[in-house]
Amino acid sequence: MSAVPQIVIFDVNETLSDMAPMRARFEEVGAPGHLMPTWFAGVLRDGFALTAAGGYAEFAQVAADVLKELLATTPGWHGDPDGAAAHVLDGLAGLKVHPDVPDGMRMLREAGIRMFTMTNGAASTTEGLLAREGLLDLVEERLDVHGPRAWKPAATAYLYAVGRAGVHPDQAVLVAVHPWDIDGAQRAGLVGAWLDRHGTPYPGAMSAPHLSAPDLVSLAGRWQSP
Repeated sequence: MSAVPQIVIFDVNETLSDMAPMRARFEEVGAPGHLMPTWFAGVLRDGFALTAAGGYAEFAQVAADVLKELLATTPGWHGDPDGAAAHVLDGLAGLKVHPDVPDGMRMLREAGIRMFTMTNGAASTTEGLLAREGLLDLVEERLDVHGPRAWKPAATAYLYAVGRAGVHPDQAVLVAVHPWDIDGAQRAGLVGAWLDRHGTPYPGAMSAPHLSAPDLVSLAGRWQSP
């Protein structure tokens, strides 16, 4: 895709936000830091499962439940599961964006592209992240799955976002680091743009991304005027 899109919709967790510091939160409650990716994968698993079954729960509830279950099965861990979960989840409020994000978003603004976010997390967390980085005014609307009551990658979630923006799905680019998010967006009719910051293989079982780039600056450069 070479034409300049009407809008770009960003995933938030791991796409905009650097979640690596969350490992320290696990260590602070006496759990190994390497549990962080396992926890996050479990949160997505349960959120996806609820949506597939026709149910819904907010990210915070699912995240706390998964974390308490994980701690309970961690050898040698003893503590207050509710307090530990609260401490870990509080870490989401202090995350920063990846280094390529500020320049990339400003390049998109210069290209005249409207920007939105759509997260399985909370829009308020997104707003805090963007505000801390001085990027809040670049994003027209911060959305989350509370609106459609369906977690991405359900088509309902993406169509809710493009509906809020007032565009057709094929006029929107979904930017994410997660192949499942790219696949879901493309099946809903959006253009998928995969940010592959770590040079990881893309799953062959999922629809190949329409666009891919190593970072947001490289992606935004596609739409810069010569």
